[in-house]
Amino acid sequence: MFDDRKVYYSFHDIPNANTANPYYKEKIGFQFGKKELYHIFIAIGVLTIAFSFALAPYPALSNISTVLSYIPMAFLAIVTAFFCHELAHKYMGQKYGYWSEFRMYPMGLLFALFLGIFTGFIFAAPGAVQIFGMPNREETGKISVAGPFMNIVLSIMFTGISMLSHGLIASFSFFIAYINVFLALFNLIPFGMFDGAKIFAWRKDIWFLMIITGLSLFIFIIL
Repeated sequence: MFDDRKVYYSFHDIPNANTANPYYKEKIGFQFGKKELYHIFIAIGVLTIAFSFALAPYPALSNISTVLSYIPMAFLAIVTAFFCHELAHKYMGQKYGYWSEFRMYPMGLLFALFLGIFTGFIFAAPGAVQIFGMPNREETGKISVAGPFMNIVLSIMFTGISMLSHGLIASFSFFIAYINVFLALFNLIPFGMFDGAKIFAWRKDIWFLMIITGLSLFIFIIL
């Protein structure tokens, strides 16, 4: 009975959105809304700038040339750690048929930019994929686990690249691996609105496996 139901993957593409309330639609693949793409590009851009300043010697404002040289590394780190994390959440949300769109948090981005420029420290809450609907506990758990899992996979991959390469490629790969595993562990905190809280509520064994894997990888990288 649900085969003919239709849902739009973008809030802004829904005709008669004030009256329509479809949650599902025929599966037509991975979809992005126009406003969502705008939010993603802004978030990636701001975070790249913030990380470039954070990586430069303090005070970064006195080392602008160094800041500019770090932009490629910062961009790669943000795209893999941040964008791929959110992309994984989005994919799983859409896989279950829910509206899934990224929305930036303007104040979180401004705060990250301020910290990166003036303190050299980054604590970012750039935004998140919003799941519109009522997923059950299992669906919520699987949607939540997708982000940290993606970061762990990427960290393992780039750790391998760093070990098999040298010079600039090795340095870039090491940094990307570190950022990804750090983000995974941060999001696995089992409290509040973190992914870890939802995973822990769904499957404690999965949460423990993710934590053990992430911590082991983190220790391996830093040692």
